[in-house]
Amino acid sequence: MSNLLLAIPVLFGLEGLAAEELRRLALNDVRAENGRVFCAAAPADLPRVNLNLRTGERVLLVLGQFYAHTFDALFEQVRALPWEDFVPQNGAFPVKGYSLNSALHSVPACQSIIKKAAAARLGQKYGLQRLPEDGALYQIQFSILKDQVTVTLDTSGPGLHKRGYRAVGVAAPLRETLAAAMVLLSRYQGRDPFCDPFCGSGTIAIEAALIAKNRAPGLNRSFAAQRWEWLPADLWMAAADEAMDGEFDGQYEIWGGDIDPAAVEIAQNNAVKADVEDLIRFETADAARFCHSEPYGRLVTNPPYGERILEKQQAETLYRSFGQAARRLPEGWRVSVLSSHTEFERAFGRTAVKRRKLYNGMIKCDLFQYGGPRRKQAGPI
Repeated sequence: MSNLLLAIPVLFGLEGLAAEELRRLALNDVRAENGRVFCAAAPADLPRVNLNLRTGERVLLVLGQFYAHTFDALFEQVRALPWEDFVPQNGAFPVKGYSLNSALHSVPACQSIIKKAAAARLGQKYGLQRLPEDGALYQIQFSILKDQVTVTLDTSGPGLHKRGYRAVGVAAPLRETLAAAMVLLSRYQGRDPFCDPFCGSGTIAIEAALIAKNRAPGLNRSFAAQRWEWLPADLWMAAADEAMDGEFDGQYEIWGGDIDPAAVEIAQNNAVKADVEDLIRFETADAARFCHSEPYGRLVTNPPYGERILEKQQAETLYRSFGQAARRLPEGWRVSVLSSHTEFERAFGRTAVKRRKLYNGMIKCDLFQYGGPRRKQAGPI
């Protein structure tokens, strides 16, 4: 079991960031596809990836990939997989997945076939006609895309965006993995001031603090694979020790503001849960009056989109006043704004230097990036 294959589902647009994260974790054979990233791994890498990955949605252990055009072929190929190497006699193994552009388009039928095939293999190996399934969870996930079937076990449990710090949110919360991606795309490294004038429940500012400290985002939560018999508990301890040893000490200027005092209070409570309350200052503030005197900085934010007609008009007015405030910032500031509004640039008053397509849940957005000059590096590069 030394050579494993992992699949990391990601929000569309984040494949490159997740691939770079895996390479920084010294994973090999990293390759990105639409909506997911693959890499080779050893058992010890399962805890490391779950604990450290900022932009991936979950960590799936690939048991097999093959083509199937009929239910008979699906059953036989799934039954041929080495289920007994991973799922114990009492393991619970429910099945879920999806099918796109494939002959086997009925998801419930595919679920049933895969469940029966895995049960047939396990029942034969353990000498049981009926498996108890009263032990740890070994969630089977499958995807069928253009007749190519990928069968996996979910090692994460709840999605990796559930860091454990956001017990309470506000309306239209930003997923933590997307917030981390926005911070990474801003090239924030903890040196300059970092500000979010539409902070809501504080997700962007909290992810910025975790990145500045190089703190693993999964340290405050548990994972499904921690209960798996074949994955030793000391691997999880070693991965946590490695992550904590890599943390940085320092003082960082991270600020979040929101016009809603209730949102600010929630953000402060979430920062406490994330153990970064000493690194972030939250306060009630109007984004239209945002200002900062430092010559360099990062502004990364997710203002209201305005999905309905009246809200759209209100959003445009908000973007206009916020754009005026952003233009008053010193030239060294780099501004990143996530919005689904098709007329954002016109309302904001500036054409973005760079636009990157991202998805906030099912909402198609653009990350509008406005760049000032980079801070000069000290010494030779």
